[in-house]
Amino acid sequence: MRFVPIAVAAVLDLVCIGAFVAVGRASHEEASSIAGFLGTAWPFAAGLIAGWLAARAWRAPMRAVWTGVIVWAVTVPVGLALRAFLTSDGAPWSFAIVTTVFLGAAMVGWRELARPFTMGRGKSADRADGRTGENGEEDPAS
Repeated sequence: MRFVPIAVAAVLDLVCIGAFVAVGRASHEEASSIAGFLGTAWPFAAGLIAGWLAARAWRAPMRAVWTGVIVWAVTVPVGLALRAFLTSDGAPWSFAIVTTVFLGAAMVGWRELARPFTMGRGKSADRADGRTGENGEEDPAS
């Protein structure tokens, strides 16, 4: 059962990136091809992997404050850097601002919206491994 919150969180984070890419491409009237979508999304998907690793998101995938903020704070700059240096699209300031706001609201926001549904299951509901630190709180260093 521990795999379920991890998988749900990972999929929801990917959905955030997918929504960002879809809305952006539609607002700029870009072609709706799969190749175009993936070409825009891959830098941020790679950033998401880096964010999950930096946050060790599998430990508390539903937590907004530590996990969501760290995942977002790593995903955006890594995704923007990859886009700027490894694609022909670049990353102008206006795009960076929209990316930061949209992904921040989405990646931290879904976790905050899910909190009432995960709180009632006890302190270990946040953590995929069911462990807690001293005094029942998550140990951010673990």
